[in-house]
Amino acid sequence: MLNLWAGLTLFLTQPQVPLDNNHVERQLRDRVIGRKNHYGSKSKRGTEVAALFYSLIETARLRGEDPGHYLRRAALAAIENPGTVTLPQSPN
Repeated sequence: MLNLWAGLTLFLTQPQVPLDNNHVERQLRDRVIGRKNHYGSKSKRGTEVAALFYSLIETARLRGEDPGHYLRRAALAAIENPGTVTLPQSPN
């Protein structure tokens, strides 16, 4: 515990560090519910693909872009130009 004390009390001296991690917990909520509904992935590759999509969808949401629109745009760009990576737009 003593080794972790500096990190555990960092919020006392750094006002930009939040007291709790509720923001992150709310972002993970959809994934936890989804995992419970589909009983997890059946393979390591399935887990990797799910993690990739969760990350892309959440990034699009955080940037204010509709995740469905972003995924369609990225898929079309990849079909038209193989090897192309299309990231979610930055917020305006």
